[in-house]
Amino acid sequence: MAVVGCVLIFFTRPVYGLVVYIAVLVWYPSYLAVEVASFDITASRVITLAIFAKLFLGTNLPQYFRWIWLDKLIILCFVAEIATGATNGSLSDLIKNRIGAVFDMAIPYFAVRLILVSKEEYLRLLKGILLISVPFAVLTCYQCLTGANPFDFLREYNARIRNGFFRPELTFSDSIMLGMFFAMFGPVCAGLLRNVQNNKLFYQAGIAFMIIGAISSVSSGPILVIILAVVFIVCYRWRRYWRTAMLVTVVMCGCVEIISNRHFYDVLGGYTMSPETAWYRSKLIDVAIFEGGMSGHWLTGFGLVDPGWSFQIDNRSQTDMVNHYLLVLCRYGLVGFIPFMSVVIVAVREIVRAFKASMSEPDRCMIWSLAGAFFGILIGLFSVSLFGPPKTILYLLFGFCGAMPRIVSETNVKILAALQHNPGFVNILQKYPALRSYRRYPVSPVK
Repeated sequence: MAVVGCVLIFFTRPVYGLVVYIAVLVWYPSYLAVEVASFDITASRVITLAIFAKLFLGTNLPQYFRWIWLDKLIILCFVAEIATGATNGSLSDLIKNRIGAVFDMAIPYFAVRLILVSKEEYLRLLKGILLISVPFAVLTCYQCLTGANPFDFLREYNARIRNGFFRPELTFSDSIMLGMFFAMFGPVCAGLLRNVQNNKLFYQAGIAFMIIGAISSVSSGPILVIILAVVFIVCYRWRRYWRTAMLVTVVMCGCVEIISNRHFYDVLGGYTMSPETAWYRSKLIDVAIFEGGMSGHWLTGFGLVDPGWSFQIDNRSQTDMVNHYLLVLCRYGLVGFIPFMSVVIVAVREIVRAFKASMSEPDRCMIWSLAGAFFGILIGLFSVSLFGPPKTILYLLFGFCGAMPRIVSETNVKILAALQHNPGFVNILQKYPALRSYRRYPVSPVK
């Protein structure tokens, strides 16, 4: 699989190399790794090296790369995580773990930042993701209804049933992670709808299949993410009221905190598919933050060992860390948590910056769809911790955020070039203050 993927990468455009990478990431089981000197080698990790070889040996894209704060924070995040290992006694294991994470997260992120230099390339990538996802969504739905896993010959599938449906896994290690793949990429692909003229029905059907794929996972986390993302995208026409919506939400949660003898997230847990697991998630937050779970480990965390919080919750054998924020805090303490949250905040800032600078309605819809996906994910991470392909997808989306101002800049340069002889050109620049630096990124043709 790695050899075939590398050959395709060297004979196609760089953006199709990303499509090949995502296809292998999804269709090739992450649990089928080859161990070399205690390092796990997967097909996707080999392909990331091929992508960079293609970029530096076969294109002129690296010379157009411009460092932004998000790039630096991604690197700082990994450095901070490794630094924590010097204090909790697991430095060698942590270094090996983080080297694998560099291949799964940092390298794909920088591949996206190097390759996505225009709107056309971004839309090509989204179309490729749809082509990869639709047949995978069909197989997900098939396993959900029948319990038969087409990939059962690779690893035995232990059927689990919830509400009368089978929880599918396919090539993933867990049904939640399978659902998160569709929930994370589906809303982003909705950005195609206002940017394509032909075969719109195909793209609409593809996005519908991705929503069905998320729901077919029969997991609360992916369903929560997809619902929040869809609601966010649908509210595009009422976006001017976002401050009011946030204020109302904060006031409602605050009222629940004051009136109820439980936290607001405990109340929301009663409306999930499994109130029992929702209770565990709420209790995990209580133990970690309010009941001394992080006591003595706030600075550098516990490392890769179990913190033992399960004995304060329900006496299970090990702590099931179903909260990505708590996972980062538990492993790396505030030294690793603060850089990670800085990455999240700066990624959101890049989306906002791109949206404000955009002069095109289709561009705004495309950015709004990415923002919707990010909105759903950031809330969904309170109920699920990412591993496997979804963890990589999160950093791909960080890359989308970092690339979006440049993509908008490319479009705006073309629009402004057509309008620069218009008498109202100065008024246009005054209307869009974010365009003062619109020439920051030079137009970068791809070889």
